[in-house]
Amino acid sequence: MLEVVKKEAKTKEEALNKCLEQLNVNSNEVYFYIEESASGLFGKKKYTAFVVTKYDVKEYIKEFLNDLAKKMNTSFNIEVTEKDGIISVIIITDDSSVLIGKEGRTLNAIQTILRQSLRKYGNFDIKVNLDISGYKLKREKNIEREVRKIAREVLKTKIEAKLDPMNSYERRIVHTIIASYDGLSTQSEGEAPNRYVVIKIKED
Repeated sequence: MLEVVKKEAKTKEEALNKCLEQLNVNSNEVYFYIEESASGLFGKKKYTAFVVTKYDVKEYIKEFLNDLAKKMNTSFNIEVTEKDGIISVIIITDDSSVLIGKEGRTLNAIQTILRQSLRKYGNFDIKVNLDISGYKLKREKNIEREVRKIAREVLKTKIEAKLDPMNSYERRIVHTIIASYDGLSTQSEGEAPNRYVVIKIKED
């Protein structure tokens, strides 16, 4: 269970600082959000800060996944790190094929459940990227290789290309890769779970 510290004050800075003082941490060590509301007869503004430490979030993720492993009657090692505001979770297990699932569907489902579990504690902007035995890393490399091949073909033929359906994470990879090509643009189309990316010649 995550400990969420909540403090009210007349300014955003004061509300946040009250939380940081109680936790004895600095702003780089926490996730936080601030809500604004009116109070009193004259509707004076007040601010409420909600704060959790990054350390507690990482410990929560480990506990959550270990509990999930017990329910799935399996076990695995977990490595949790945080860099540039993104929490990377790597699971190493002998049951990787079961946990990854067909085309990574079980992996994506676990990541979704984890994110939803964190969301119940508040509106924190906690970005979590879960990988199992390097599956996503290999998948990313395969996507990049295929997308660059298609990009060259689109530039050569001037004919747009529709890619296979991808999840939001994989579509973001495609958008990022194509952004490095001056003459190309991308657009996501379709409805989830069959949403896909179109690579096309950039209009003048």
